Amino acid sequence: MTSAELAAVGVTPESIAEAIRSTPCAWVATVDDEVAGFAMVDLDSACLFALFVRSDHEGRGLGSALCQACEQALFAQHEAAWLETAKSSRAARLYRHLGWGKESNIGDGDIRLSKRRA
Repeated sequence: MTSAELAAVGVTPESIAEAIRSTPCAWVATVDDEVAGFAMVDLDSACLFALFVRSDHEGRGLGSALCQACEQALFAQHEAAWLETAKSSRAARLYRHLGWGKESNIGDGDIRLSKRRA
């Protein structure tokens, strides 16, 4: 998503900064001291809110590692967690591979996936 698309759904530098200030909920993956990806959860709603890896760093396990960090935080407080993503995205394939399921269509080509604590 572009910065404008993120801002249109309320994801701005200010909203992210406030979320991080309010509770530990974000992780950053680095490669050679450079940000390669990040992830965030909303602990109140049990949502894996964002997980992005730069395209030039895909296929290195960063997405899986970030997802695992998110799951540990979410499942420490909740029995189940959820996320939303585009049905045909690479992200959806990754989440399914990592055990996210109970897929439901939410419109505009997007799906909701959920996962229960093991």
